Parts: sequence; C-alpha cells; structure tokens
Amino acid sequence: MSSFDSHNPPSTRQNRGLMIQGTSSDAGKSTVVAALCRVYARRGISVTPFKPQNMALNSAVTGDGGEIGRAQAVQAQAAGIEPSVLMNPILLKPSSDTGAQIIILGKALHQLEAKDYHAYKPKAAAAVFSAYQQLCSDFTRVVIEGAGSPAEVNLREGDIANMGFAEVADVPVVLVADIDRGGVFAQIIGTLELLSDSERARVKGFIINKFRGDIALLQNGLDWLEARTGLPVIGVLPFLHGLDLAAEDAVNQQQPVLQDARIRVVVPVWPRMSNHDDFDPLRAHPQIDLQFAYAPGPLPAADLIILPGSKNVRADLAFMRDQGWDKQLQKHLRYGGKVLGICGGYQMLGRVIRDPLKIESSAHDCSEESAGLGYLPLETWLSEEKILRNVKGQCLLARGDNTALKQTITARGYEIHAGRSTLQEPLAAFFRNEEGEDDGAISADNLVAGTYWHGLFQTPEVITAVANWVGTAVDSAPSSEALFENAINHLADSVQKHLRLDLLEPLFSNGNHSND
Repeated sequence: MSSFDSHNPPSTRQNRGLMIQGTSSDAGKSTVVAALCRVYARRGISVTPFKPQNMALNSAVTGDGGEIGRAQAVQAQAAGIEPSVLMNPILLKPSSDTGAQIIILGKALHQLEAKDYHAYKPKAAAAVFSAYQQLCSDFTRVVIEGAGSPAEVNLREGDIANMGFAEVADVPVVLVADIDRGGVFAQIIGTLELLSDSERARVKGFIINKFRGDIALLQNGLDWLEARTGLPVIGVLPFLHGLDLAAEDAVNQQQPVLQDARIRVVVPVWPRMSNHDDFDPLRAHPQIDLQFAYAPGPLPAADLIILPGSKNVRADLAFMRDQGWDKQLQKHLRYGGKVLGICGGYQMLGRVIRDPLKIESSAHDCSEESAGLGYLPLETWLSEEKILRNVKGQCLLARGDNTALKQTITARGYEIHAGRSTLQEPLAAFFRNEEGEDDGAISADNLVAGTYWHGLFQTPEVITAVANWVGTAVDSAPSSEALFENAINHLADSVQKHLRLDLLEPLFSNGNHSND
C-alpha cells in the first residue's frame, strides 16, 4: 500500500468515484474521462471530472478567476458544467527541468524544486481531499483521472496523483493502455506487477486504447490477458482520426502540409511553450497551413509567424536566440512577413523583460532582465500576483485605418500571465475589453502585433481578421464550439459502442472497493 496517509478522511469512504489510471502518459486517460462525462451527462446523471494533481503547461481560467489544467476544463464542458478549481486542486507548471510553479485551488502559491515539492505534498494533499469531498457532495458521480503511471516507483512516496489517492479515497481503478505504442500486454502486466497487493486489488479491469485493424486478430490476446489477471477487458477503443480535442500538454505534431493553403503559419516551439491549444482552430481551418517548428532547424517560410506563450519567457527567449530564430525573424519581416505574439510571445516582442523577484528565473541566475526583440515599444515586469481572468471585447485589428471601425468583431479569450507590460509610445491596440481597457499593440508599420489574450482564435471572425491583416482572404472559419461538440460526441459514441459500460456501473457504488 502507498505510504501516503491523510488520516483516512471519513467522508471519502462514502463516495461515488471511479478512477481512470494509465500505463503511461498519453495512454488516453483524459479522453476516456471526457467521454464518460459526456455519456453520463447524456443520461441525465450529475457527473464531474476530477484530477487530484496535474502537471501541464496548458491551463484554463475558471469563472471565479482560478487556474486549472486545460484537460479538466474540456472534461467539464463534456459534462455540461462550468469548470471549477475543485476539479484540479493541484496544478504543477514546469518552469525549468527541475522546478515548477505550484497552483493550489486555482492560485499560484509557490515556485519549488522537484525535491522540495515532495516535502510539501502533505499540504497539497489537504487541498486534494477537501476538493474531492466537496465534489462527492455536489455530484452523483466523480470520474477521476490519474497522472502519468501508477507504476512510477520513484514517485510512490507521498503519492496523491494515482494509487496513493485511490487508497485513501477508497475508489476502484480502471487501467487504460495505449496499443498504438506497441507492447500493450507488457504495459498492463508490468504495471500490475509493480503495484502493492492492496493497490492491485483496486484494479477492476482494462481499457485498450487506439486500436487499428481487425479486432478478431486481437481476441486471443484479450482472452490470455483476462485468464492471466482474472480481470475483464472492459473494451477496446479504436484509433479515432481527426479528433479535435485540446491536448493536455504534448503538442500534436501530426499535421500534414496543405499544398493549396492560402496562408502559411509557423509557430516556433519553446521548451516551456504554454497553451499551445491556442492554435487548434487554425490547424482545423482547411485554408490555413499551420506548422510547428522545432529545434534544431530553421523556421520554414511563412506568411505569418506566431510567437506562442511561455512559462519561462526569458529562458525561452534565450533559447530562440540560440537557434538563430531571431535572425530569421528579422529576415521574415524584411521581406514583408507578419509576426504575432501571444502572451509570453507578446512580451518577447518588446524592449525589455524584467524579473527582479525571480518569478520565473532560477535563483542562481544573477541577471534580472533580458533584452527583448525590440519590435514593440513595450517594457514588461514580472509580478508575484498573476492576472487570471476570462475576457470579452472588441478585436481592433479589424479597424483597417485605425480610425474608422470597418468591422465590429466581438471576441472572447482569457488571460494567464505574471507580466505587467507598459507601452512607452502610443500604438493601436489589438483588443478592447468590455471595461474599456486596451490590450496588446499593433506596430506603426503594421507588420508586428501582440496580445495577452489566449484563446483568441476560438472566435472565427478573429481568424478572418488576422488573415486580412496578413493580406489574404480566407473563408469563414468553422465554429470551435461546433468542432468541440462534434469531437466529444464522436468520442462518447465510440465509448458507448465499444466499452462494456455495464461493468462500470457497480464500481460507482458506495463502500470499500478493495478486495483485501
């Protein structure tokens, strides 16, 4: 059994939770949880997602101004409910190879090295179980997502993300494995072998994900697995092509080049790139060829280069310069290309980024500021208090001559940033929110623009406005909301067809779920 002990909170002994764990990261836990939330919501069941601890650079802002993992916001939408900080009480946002910002119940509290976080886990656990207890009181069913793999033996001490949570909360576990990686039976058996007896007893069945081909060719392996473990294969989910759901953290690199595209967009990928799901609506547009550019290597030719967000802006800016991408950006602009910066990318376009409080910088970094790229007269200071808010307002990029509004575009987005930026010279703004506050800037030569608004491309008209700014007309973009609903319904339909949902029903009952 896990060595973690949270004094066995009595209210979690009467629960309605089922935990979906995986044999590895990206096995399909997030999508299975989202699908189950939609399946139960369709049945009129009050259901909520829950992930005790998440490590991701893709995040979302809740209605009350908290920050949670993007995957939990997607799952909440699948359940037909508003996202809440209770759904992801602990969010870790890596800022270096060994350090991360800790966000507890939606608020950034600490920047800790990995070794120090393990000592902090008992405090984090209190937030986890408090949130879980509240969700159990508010909803009929709680579909819980694990993190990574429960078989990571080096992380077992004080675990609150996988079996450590399941043991204390007394919830059953279903294990998801990705057959597309290969070695699916070794994944499952190896995971079980590395669990303690009481943890192994919590596993009630398996879901095999991302299968391609004839299921009949897999049947003898499924029969062997059930005989070997004494547990059922709850179902085999097929590989679903073109599933337009926001990834939890990993950038989806499977993007074919569109030979007949009207606009070519390139997004350089930093080590601490954040909220890359900003670009999903562009990737979905049939006339926009969006490619992510990876180091080492040059930036491909493009009409528009978009500098994405970053969890460590100064470090990622240095990384950009190390690749020579700053020089390529100069050449791109010299030939009339356009550049757009979002959040951290917007800060990079300015003159200077200052971090005297070491908000993102390493404690061993003696410097307190970095020179920006200098394309906007912008100065940025990093502050201890984050700005977290959902925003709505007018996209001013559609003004044309900056004096007469040629098109009124009402856009939505959200802000997540520690930086406070000030323009040193007057420039046209990119957005104006409902409170009349201007955001972002458009350079005097109209080649460079930036904004703090994430999610800007979720508004189809903003895509049209950006395309016009680049100098090319594109057809109206498909609705991001419609794309999401189609994707989540497609996923839920697949789960209903291929999983034995009747085997899950008794797992949501109250009481002790272990067999020991």
